[in-house]
Formats: sequence, structure tokens, C-alpha cells
Amino acid sequence: MFDTISTWRARRIVARRPIAEPLWQDALRRCAPARRLGASDQAALRVLATLFLERKSLEPVQGLELDDADRVLLAAHACMPILKLGLDWYDGWHSVIVYPDAFIPRRTHTDEAGVVHETRSIMAGEAWGRGPVILSWADVLETRKAPGHNVVIHEMAHKLDMLNREANGFPPLHRRMDRRAWTKAFSDAFKRLREDDRHGLPLPIDPYGLENEAEFFAVVSEAFFETPAALRQDLPEVYRQLELFYRQHPY
Repeated sequence: MFDTISTWRARRIVARRPIAEPLWQDALRRCAPARRLGASDQAALRVLATLFLERKSLEPVQGLELDDADRVLLAAHACMPILKLGLDWYDGWHSVIVYPDAFIPRRTHTDEAGVVHETRSIMAGEAWGRGPVILSWADVLETRKAPGHNVVIHEMAHKLDMLNREANGFPPLHRRMDRRAWTKAFSDAFKRLREDDRHGLPLPIDPYGLENEAEFFAVVSEAFFETPAALRQDLPEVYRQLELFYRQHPY
């Protein structure tokens, strides 16, 4: 019954507030992962993007203005990871806050000695457990100039990862997926690349992915959608697990 209601509501939203064809074509032109999809998958992505824009609040700050084309582009990027999973995987949060450029959140923490420290790190994106996704619009637009990088997909991957309560590189796997195979593929690749990095060897992914297991999952997810051929060649076992999780075959 609830599935029927949900489908009916979705159809009504898509019928009443469809993404205009020129806006959608512009999004495809600017979003390489979406452009590589077949016609039926592009149509499915368009529906998801429409629903995403209906359910999520895109909130530009610090004087940034996003026009309709910008919003559709952001939604197209955001919905790539859930193309075969469904928008319910993004339940539990509502806002996407968009800064004009990289932002510097002010953080404090208390060490074991009771000393309070303040940290300020320049960030292109951030995802809170049940809170907002925060993005730098300049970095969203930079995607086309930086192969393998996609800050929107990166943060959405964190959101999927945190469905298991914490970001640890282990999102909720599908029923027929092998937890041991996932753990071995990701653990072996993570350890090997850390060793390569220690010896100054070139890396097939953004070195930021070696910060921890959560960042590794987010970075290889970016590569899975942006540069799938390279990821499949360099990290075939990781690529295979991502195929199973995202239920997509970008290469």
C-alpha cells in the first residue's frame, strides 16, 4: 500500500514539476557520469533528480545564487550514486548547504588533559550524520577540470556510508553481497596504497582517500563514476565490489 502511495506521489511530482528539456540537456552536458548513461538510465536519473529537488532544500549562502540550471546539475550529480538504489537511501536529512567557494568551519575539541583546541580546515564538502550536506559550489564546477574528482558524489557516498551509523567505509551491503569479500577488497587495496604512498610511488586515486577507511570509500566512489575505466584497471576488486553495491556498470 505504502509503495503504491509513494509511487503515485512521485508520479504526480514528476508530472507537475518536470525538469525542462533545455535544463536537463545542460545538466547532461556538464555531468560526465550522467552523459555516459544509456537513454533509459538517463530518464530514470531525470526522475530521481526531479524528486531530489522536491524533497531536499538547496540552500546557497554568503551571497551565492543558484539558478534552475545549477540546481538541476547539482541534483544530477547527487542522484548518480542512487540511480539503482532509489531516493529512500537519502532519507533522514533535508538540506544541501552550498557555499560559493571552499569554506572553513570552526571546530573545537578537548584533549585528554582537558585542554580545548580550535581547528580550522579548508573544506570543499562535508556530510553530517543526520544533518546537511555542505558543498563548495566552486568545487562542484571544478569537477569537469579534475578527472576522477566529484565533490557531490564524494559527500553523497559519505551519506550512504553513514547509514550504518558511522562513516567507516562499510555502507549497508545488499543481502547477496559477501561482507568478507568487501572487507578483503577494500582492506587490501587501502593497505597497499598506503604502503605505495609511504615509498613515494604514484597513486591511482586522490591521496586524500588514504586518510581513513571512510575517505577511501568516498574517493573510490568518485572514481567509480568519474573515471571507471582507470579504477577498474588499477583496483579491480574494489571496482567489482562497487559494481555490486551501486548496482551500476559505468565501464
